[in-house]
Amino acid sequence: DNEGDIRLTVEALRELAVMNRVSVVRDGRKALAFLRREAEFRDAARPDLIFLDLNLPGMNGKELLREIKNDDALKSIPVLILSTSTATADICEAYRLHANCYVSKPVDLDHFFDVMHSIHDFWLNNVELPH
Repeated sequence: DNEGDIRLTVEALRELAVMNRVSVVRDGRKALAFLRREAEFRDAARPDLIFLDLNLPGMNGKELLREIKNDDALKSIPVLILSTSTATADICEAYRLHANCYVSKPVDLDHFFDVMHSIHDFWLNNVELPH
C-alpha cells in the first residue's frame, strides 16, 4: 500500500482508540512471512484481523489472500480488502478467494474515517473473532 494510505489508516485506528497492536507490512511476500512467523517475524503476534490492499509489491493482494485462505493455520483470520479499486472483477475475485469483506477506500477524508469507524465497530466491537 502507499505510505499516505498507511498513515491515514493507522491514524483512523488511533483516533478510534483501537487497543489492538497495529502491525504494518508493506510487501506481500513479507506479509506472508509475518503471518507464518518466519525469519525476522518469528516473534510476531497473530493478528485478529487483516486489512489487505490488492496492490502490493512482491506478491499482490489477491495472491496473498489465496495463500492465507489456503493455509490451515491462517484461514480463520478475517481478511478485509481495503482497496481503491471498484472494479467488479476485483470485488468478485476477492470474494471468490474468500475475503471476508471488500471495502472501497473513500477518497473523501471524512467518509474514510466514517468507513473506518464502521469497520472498527463491526469487526472489533460486535463480532467474536477466532484467537
